[in-house]
Amino acid sequence: MKNKVGLFGSLLLMLFIGSSCNNTSDHLFTELDASLTKIDFSNDIEEDEEHNIYNFMNIYTGGGVGVGDINNDGLSDIFFAGNLVSNKLYLNKGDFIFEDITETSGVLSNNWSTGVSMIDVNQDGWVDIYVAVSGGGKEEKRANKLYINQKNNTFTEEALKYGLADTSQSTQSAFFDYDLDGDLDMFLIVNPVDYSLSSVNTIRPRKLNGESNSTDKLYRNNGDGTFSDVSSESGILIEGYSLGVGVSDIDNDGWPDIYVSNDFLTNDILYRNNGDGTFSDVSNTYFKHTSFAGMGNDIADFNNDGLADIMVLDMLPEDNERQKMIIPASSFDKFQMMLKNGYTAQYTRNTLQLNNGNNSFSEIGQFAGISQTDWSWSVLMADYDNDGFKDAFITNGFRRDIGDLDYINYQQQLSNPFGSEKVRKEKKLKAIKELPSAAIKNYFFKNNGDHTFSNTSKDWGIKNVSLSNGSAFADLDNDGDLDLIVNNINEKASILKNNSEKQTSRFLKIKLKGKAGNLEGIGSKITLHSNDNNQYYQHYLSRGYESSMDQTIHFGLGESKIDSITIVWPDKRIQVVKNVLENQVITLEHGNAQKVSQKENMEGITPLFSEVSDALKTKYKHQENNFVDFKVQLLLPHMHSKNGPKMALGDINGDSLEDFYIGGSAGYSGRFFVQKSDGTFEEQELNMDITAEDMGSLLFDADGDGDNDLYVVSGGSEFNADAPEYEDRLYFNNGSGDFVKDKSALPKIIASGSVVTASDFDKDGDLDLFVGGRIAPGQYPISPKSYLLENNGGKFTDVTNNFNQNLANVGMVTAAVWTDYDQDGKNDLILAGEFMPIKIFKNSGSQFEDVTDTSGLADTSGWWNSIASGDMDGDGDMDLIAGNLGTNSRYKASIDQPLCIYAKDYDKNNSIDPIMCYYIQGENYIAHPRDKITGQIASMRGRFKTYESYAKVKFGDAFLPEELENALVIKATNFKSTYFENMGDGTFKSKPLPAMAQIAPLNGIQITDVDGDNKLDVLLVGNNYSGDASIGNHDGMIGLYLKGDGKGGLVPVPVTSSGFYVNTDAKDIKELTLTDGRSVILVSSNSDSLRVFSNHTRW
Repeated sequence: MKNKVGLFGSLLLMLFIGSSCNNTSDHLFTELDASLTKIDFSNDIEEDEEHNIYNFMNIYTGGGVGVGDINNDGLSDIFFAGNLVSNKLYLNKGDFIFEDITETSGVLSNNWSTGVSMIDVNQDGWVDIYVAVSGGGKEEKRANKLYINQKNNTFTEEALKYGLADTSQSTQSAFFDYDLDGDLDMFLIVNPVDYSLSSVNTIRPRKLNGESNSTDKLYRNNGDGTFSDVSSESGILIEGYSLGVGVSDIDNDGWPDIYVSNDFLTNDILYRNNGDGTFSDVSNTYFKHTSFAGMGNDIADFNNDGLADIMVLDMLPEDNERQKMIIPASSFDKFQMMLKNGYTAQYTRNTLQLNNGNNSFSEIGQFAGISQTDWSWSVLMADYDNDGFKDAFITNGFRRDIGDLDYINYQQQLSNPFGSEKVRKEKKLKAIKELPSAAIKNYFFKNNGDHTFSNTSKDWGIKNVSLSNGSAFADLDNDGDLDLIVNNINEKASILKNNSEKQTSRFLKIKLKGKAGNLEGIGSKITLHSNDNNQYYQHYLSRGYESSMDQTIHFGLGESKIDSITIVWPDKRIQVVKNVLENQVITLEHGNAQKVSQKENMEGITPLFSEVSDALKTKYKHQENNFVDFKVQLLLPHMHSKNGPKMALGDINGDSLEDFYIGGSAGYSGRFFVQKSDGTFEEQELNMDITAEDMGSLLFDADGDGDNDLYVVSGGSEFNADAPEYEDRLYFNNGSGDFVKDKSALPKIIASGSVVTASDFDKDGDLDLFVGGRIAPGQYPISPKSYLLENNGGKFTDVTNNFNQNLANVGMVTAAVWTDYDQDGKNDLILAGEFMPIKIFKNSGSQFEDVTDTSGLADTSGWWNSIASGDMDGDGDMDLIAGNLGTNSRYKASIDQPLCIYAKDYDKNNSIDPIMCYYIQGENYIAHPRDKITGQIASMRGRFKTYESYAKVKFGDAFLPEELENALVIKATNFKSTYFENMGDGTFKSKPLPAMAQIAPLNGIQITDVDGDNKLDVLLVGNNYSGDASIGNHDGMIGLYLKGDGKGGLVPVPVTSSGFYVNTDAKDIKELTLTDGRSVILVSSNSDSLRVFSNHTRW
């Protein structure tokens, strides 16, 4: 029994807590004063000649928190890791009062402690403490510590005896059963200190053979009270500056995997457990990109789909000033060199990897709203408000703001060879001490239940800035909600009391009683089934940053009623518990679980689609040239030279079978795939005009001779604006599939275009054309020319001005569709484009009238990439679906806060400078980093001599009024991909597509009845791998099937059910009919393989 607490102290604490809660009744958390909790631990760090960042790079990386019940009294006790101060252990006395038992317990230390794991290492039923140690100096000072619980509130240090006295400058440990032999092994992440900031981001060949001293360690439990280092034989060989470790069965194969987040250039690592005692790094195949400076991480199912998702922290600030002060401009060339040397694409921001269930992840941090939290350390995903969804808590701050770019420049000056070593050291130490602290507020994010989070830091009780590192959650007062413990530098640790119990919240807590060797049931998987929300949890204790959680498992219930609980133990035995009441603690015992046959365990579903490229002999990989648009216009938001390949369908040889054409990039031929009578295809190169870049193409009967001719739009940005390579091409078919170009058939069109689409708009019986202009090469964002071409017996005339002269320079068109939206018997022209609204040109017979404004589409300006029409709600008129940038981007836009470009030749060097600006926290700022804008406009170097001067200036103050005169100003107000419902009265109603359609740009839309229920569905493909290196690629899309309900409703179908998986830079999608009437889906991708999908409902 814990020692008694004085009555006065208890009353005082109750009064304080009550008063705090009454005064801040709208706050979910209350930070308790150390004078009442008696927790006075403070991780104090002060610089001197011995302890400073020049001698020890990890001086400011802080310490962790461990939570566990060391005396089995049902209350969670707390251990803090100290760097220059001793570790401390506090006994929970109840009512948020703690007793410091550090000295009497035997855990007093004089090492540089970092991470802590509180877990029963020797499996005697009592929690032990394993402490990771780092720091410089002698090797014996860096030995990790293992404190074995003596069952009387004292511990004995026995790391050497157990074989766990590792001296590798450790960050944190994770105990788990990697080989499923029934006992707990240990993974140790390390972060050596023998490096400098000038060297850690140098691109060089990666060390993958275990030779680096920054390679992590795996210790196998020998089952006799000792551990052995089996790193090398187990495949733990990859270098990295490790800051975070998480363990989870990522791929749901029954074997625990390991995620390691690494600082600086070194890759994050996902060690997949091969099930034979070895691991393989699959990060490059599972993830499209990761965080750059990976800090702490957490693995949890945040969206309640039964899959483990991963959040990793970085250091992108939320406010403009700190963004511009500490985040340097990224070099495109350096980024490409990084990829060539085997590094994963990495971007400076927090990442949220959404598990797709098929060994792939979509990174959706920007969509979710959690990507920018500054210099962050620990993230813990747990249900803090007990509503049934896991929220996120993030710690923040750094003792000295060494990322300040002005300081880095100054530091380089201090590194000059003049003066004695002592003088240089004194100057550096003085400079460090003069550098301000980057104390920053911690963050709370509430899970909205729709794949997004809301920043609730203020509402949930975050008031002050801090230098916070490790953190842990636990129900310290056993009232059913999760409290938080935070390890701070140079201030007392934070105890955050959760006030959810005052909001009549509902919960369930679970304790596990495993079998001998794993008494805490580490690795167990629990699913809480309820009437409207299934929750999934994997039981591992090391989470966040340098910290370990309490062994008791917590579920918030919201309004859900528990139906049952399923637990899968590590040995795959299963237990199902029903009739569970809420607001209690239950114990699940391994002895009550049952074996399940392998057949039962492997039951699954057959996906709708499967890939059949090999069977149909359509194997083809698009090749792209190496042109880099940023070398012409440095300030481009993205390149325009990699927007292909596009496809066209049609019978080219008169056998009534549908063939297709796929365009080539500049320097590569486009080619036909000709369908044979058995439904397979034969490849045939066009082999003409290879130097041109194919964009949109169309197979249609241009000359009325009964066969399909080929129109190819020339596009891209590889050439000068007036280059002959931008001339469009019309190839006439001789009826047998042989084509000849006729230059005289077209007016001289030299423009970088995007799309061609046909309709008999003059009603003379042949097909006329609209050709969309995409860009003015080297002059972005000036509008290129678009054309209406009237067909007169195979000869085409530019009649744009006859029908609507504004069509000639309508904007940067990306897509076009002809459809009779108003049901007057005449096809109207609908356009999508970059920095354009969805535009409607109504066909009156003699004119195309721009009715965009009266159609309700005036405020839809975006970065549109695609558009398609279909009667989605079954009311007889044509609705629209349009693909936009999406909202998984740093760029944000709304009507009130648009994203704009002010384009002009500011420095009068005959080059357009497209300066982009957008709103950050309600103010309009230049989007580009300082070095980008000074690199494009030399005069800006004198105006903004420091990063600080640039960081503080708003867009309106960055230029003289006369400098912005006559600038071309274009705006985007909406980046959501959208379903436009035709209301039948000439207007459209906008409805954003579902969340999973917003996580990347949509380049291809196919409206079709996928499942044969006579209701139109939608297939989507997208991404854009041509982004600026500072912003990164938009790569979250893996293909998406939206099932239609016939009333305009669209529901995403998981890829595990649909089988429609396209994780590439997809540019086009078509539905093609095979010889037997079945259809297949074609998807073309830039620099990747053509994919062909058969549909099992039609196959």
